[in-house]
Amino acid sequence: MNTIVTIAGLGILSMLSEIFHFKKQLFVLILLGLAAAIGISVMEWDTTYSYYNHMVLIDNYAIAFSVLLMSVTLLWFLMSQSYFKSESSMEAHAAIILFALCGAICMTCFSDLSMLFIGLEILSISMYVLCGSDKLNKRSNESAMKYFMMGAFATGFLLFGIALIYGVVGSFNLTDIATYTGQNVNNLPMIFYAGIVLLLVGLFFKVSAAPFHFWAPDVYDGAPTVITAFMATVVKTAAFAAFYRLFATCFSSVFTFWIDIIAIVAALTMLAGNILAVYQTSVKRMLAYSSVAHAGYILMALAAVSLSSKGAIFLYLIAYSLSTLGVFAVLNIIHEKKLSDDVSVFNGLAKSNPLAAAMISICMLSMAGIPPMAGFFGKYYIFLAALNSGFTWLVLMAVLSSLIGVFYYFRIVMAMYTGKNETTAFEIKGLPLFVLVLSGVLSVIIGLGTNFIVNLL
Repeated sequence: MNTIVTIAGLGILSMLSEIFHFKKQLFVLILLGLAAAIGISVMEWDTTYSYYNHMVLIDNYAIAFSVLLMSVTLLWFLMSQSYFKSESSMEAHAAIILFALCGAICMTCFSDLSMLFIGLEILSISMYVLCGSDKLNKRSNESAMKYFMMGAFATGFLLFGIALIYGVVGSFNLTDIATYTGQNVNNLPMIFYAGIVLLLVGLFFKVSAAPFHFWAPDVYDGAPTVITAFMATVVKTAAFAAFYRLFATCFSSVFTFWIDIIAIVAALTMLAGNILAVYQTSVKRMLAYSSVAHAGYILMALAAVSLSSKGAIFLYLIAYSLSTLGVFAVLNIIHEKKLSDDVSVFNGLAKSNPLAAAMISICMLSMAGIPPMAGFFGKYYIFLAALNSGFTWLVLMAVLSSLIGVFYYFRIVMAMYTGKNETTAFEIKGLPLFVLVLSGVLSVIIGLGTNFIVNLL
């Protein structure tokens, strides 16, 4: 809870920065505040607290995902420093990002359906605004409108599902719902199962799972590049943290009803994301479809319903977030230079900047699931959990879709090392290069210490 208070305080501080004339120091203050919040969370490890009449539960699961979200946001601020320098309303944008982070953290520590909704809406409304923050860009405006319309529609499904669950159980509390479900597993009315389906539809939208993924490529492509990076990492991590906590806590007694639904959606998502990514010429749009495909892999762990699932999800989201931030740090520079983000823009990068090319290659290999990168072990533990739960067909689908994914990830690697141009039209240096190098190095280090992370939760 101290973490949420600290992040919210940083958001309020950002709004007051111009009034009290410390706007120039705001960026450093935010970095220090995020580092302090991470430290506060780490010190709460192995403790369990409940707040607000059991609406918020701080446990190791919430702490681990909160630390991940704050760490990714810290790296995101480093990557996107130029975004705030060029914006006259930088303090407002920084505040919105921090409030979005508050909403994301609420989605990791909720123990009540009403708190899930509050966290989700804090995060979603913040992202609607940020997607349209490039006010002079029509594509950014279109992105915000599409996200808002589709997000509101999906929220309606989620709320309807919550209302139906409450109508049967008479409580929003997760423990009460789990107890009622376990005691009446053979006598649950159809309205209860309808509530589960509606919850699934709402959450499938939030994680951009097929066939509810159509908004993602347009929104990711139209939003400012740094905001797309935030959506692809922090927003997706928070959504999956909430997804697992909700279904593993409340509906484990009736898992036979919903695991097949999730498994089928996972297969569709992996195939749709990877196949459509192959046909993209824009790297940003390719990464949007790649994000859809990665959602499918994580859904496999949700379908597995095993004790190892949450550790596998946590590891996968770490690997995916690091690789995504590293690539977007470079992509942001390309868009700032007003260059086309076609794959050819990477031609010859290995000759002009071998360090950056090596780190981009590591990030791409990790996303493709090539050993010994962290992404490979993330997929390995998810596949293992699915196999142990009897989803052999789903693992085979995942392997097939991963092979498809290797093709478009390697296109960028091949362009950097075999492209015809010996020089590139952009330069990678400063904080973006630092984030890229850190992402690449951590992708390798985490790949060597995956057992510790998987067994952490």
